Amino acid sequence: MKRRVVVTGIGMVTPIGIGTEETWGSLMEAKSGVGLITKFDTALFSTKIAAEIMGFDALRWVEKKEVKKMDPFIQYAIAAADSAVKDSGLAIGPDNAARVGVNIGSGIGGFSTIEAEHTELMKGGPRKISPFFIPSTIINLAAGQVSIRTGAKGPNTATCTACSSGAHAIGDSFRIIQRGEADAMICGGSEAAITPLSVAGFGNMRALSRRNEEPQRASRPFDRDRDGFGMGEGAGILVI
Repeated sequence: MKRRVVVTGIGMVTPIGIGTEETWGSLMEAKSGVGLITKFDTALFSTKIAAEIMGFDALRWVEKKEVKKMDPFIQYAIAAADSAVKDSGLAIGPDNAARVGVNIGSGIGGFSTIEAEHTELMKGGPRKISPFFIPSTIINLAAGQVSIRTGAKGPNTATCTACSSGAHAIGDSFRIIQRGEADAMICGGSEAAITPLSVAGFGNMRALSRRNEEPQRASRPFDRDRDGFGMGEGAGILVI
């Protein structure tokens, strides 16, 4: 018989709130997180709007010396996972660590770090590349860092299926528990791809809305006048 799987914890870091309570409160007030991009100069870009994370302080969750070793998408995942685990009341220790897994997906991973390091390479050559470049950008390190910090030693993986990465990570985790390979999973998705290269790429394939004059009304997927999606960043993690 298949095992029943339930959600016991929720953690969110979003453009409308740092934490689940703040995000939920903003949702109930119908707040939009979309606005003009502040991370870089958009003068030459057709799309000038996105849903950026505001007011996020990585030092609340990550030691100062470790911050430079993690792209923001990893930092967001750590913060959301911390919130989800606390919300669930799940205690991970020697008796159950091997039965708790992590699966956190991302569509692109550490895009901002990749761009920054490539700039350093072009300016100063290979010796300018940080030794932390690879572990700070690859997609599986969101799950890896959460596993290290929570002590979860069960199945550990990362799903990369574009915009559905987080949903697939949750679905795969659901089946892992159903099959009896774990008793609990920390799962979801994290993204931080509001960068010049990303916005230019999605913009040039005409995937992004150009409704720059009214950013809070730009995302309208079921409207006949829709003109593309709004780029966003953040993390959503469940404990199941």
